[in-house]
Amino acid sequence: EFGGPPWKKRDVYRKWSPHEYAANFKTPTLVVHGQNDYRLDVSQGFDLFTTLQILKVPSKMLYFPDEGHWVLKPQNSRLWYKTVNDWVDQWCKGRGD
Repeated sequence: EFGGPPWKKRDVYRKWSPHEYAANFKTPTLVVHGQNDYRLDVSQGFDLFTTLQILKVPSKMLYFPDEGHWVLKPQNSRLWYKTVNDWVDQWCKGRGD
């Protein structure tokens, strides 16, 4: 996607890294990650969550040790829907914008 691997295109990867903009993070953020995600290493989800916590941005981490990029198992799917709906209720309802 970025014209090569990170060790060859460091500047391009850095440009698009959310951590380059971490000082501006203010939006409450729900981070969801599965251990078996082959698109994004799970460490990236935990890094983002840790950064949000250090910056005192309202945040929550929902981690699935037995899922990949998609949450597919029924019991995990129920937890995902409940967590997302609760998050939306807490941070988005009644905002009107």
